[in-house]
Amino acid sequence: MTAFTEKKLSTKRLYEGRVINLRVDTVSLPGGQTAIREVVEHAGAVAIVPVNEKGEILLVKQYRYAAGKILLEIPAGKLEPGENPLDCARRELLEETGYDAGGCERLISFYSTPGITNEILHLFLATGLTQKEQNLDDEEYIEVVTVPFDRAIGLIWEGAICDAKTVAGILAAHYRQNNRAGA
Repeated sequence: MTAFTEKKLSTKRLYEGRVINLRVDTVSLPGGQTAIREVVEHAGAVAIVPVNEKGEILLVKQYRYAAGKILLEIPAGKLEPGENPLDCARRELLEETGYDAGGCERLISFYSTPGITNEILHLFLATGLTQKEQNLDDEEYIEVVTVPFDRAIGLIWEGAICDAKTVAGILAAHYRQNNRAGA
C-alpha cells in the first residue's frame, strides 16, 4: 500500500436508485487506522457548451430540486451503460436543446466531487449548430436561453451561473477558443 492509498475492508450497500447508488465502505488508512467512507456511485455524465455562429452559448434554464432554485446550465446528461461520451453528448444536446452539432470536440474530463462520488464529467464544445426538434424526457421542464459568450462569462463572476459543470465548461470553452494552437 502506498503512502496515500486506502484499502477497502468491507462494503455495505444502502441504496440503489435510477441515477445513483449509495454505499458505505470501511477502509484501512495508511497509518493502520480504519475509517468509514460514504460513496455515491454514478455512471458518469457529459456536459456540452453549444456555441452558435453568432458566438452565443445555448444554456438551459431549469428548476433544480436539490438546490431549491432555477439554474442556468449547459446541457448535460447521464451516460448510459457502455455509452461513448461523445455519442451521449450529441444525444443530450439534441434532446435538451433541439440542436444538432456539426462539430463536437472534447474539452476536459473531471471528477465532480471526488470526496463523495466517483462521477466523472466529460465536457464537450459543440459548434456548427443546426436546429432540429427538442425531445425532453417526461419529467424535464427546460427553457433554452441564448447568451452571448462574453455575457456568460460575466454571469459566472456575478454568481448568476453557479453550477460547477457550467462554470468549468464555459471557462474551458473560452480557453479553447482563445488558445487554438494548443488544441
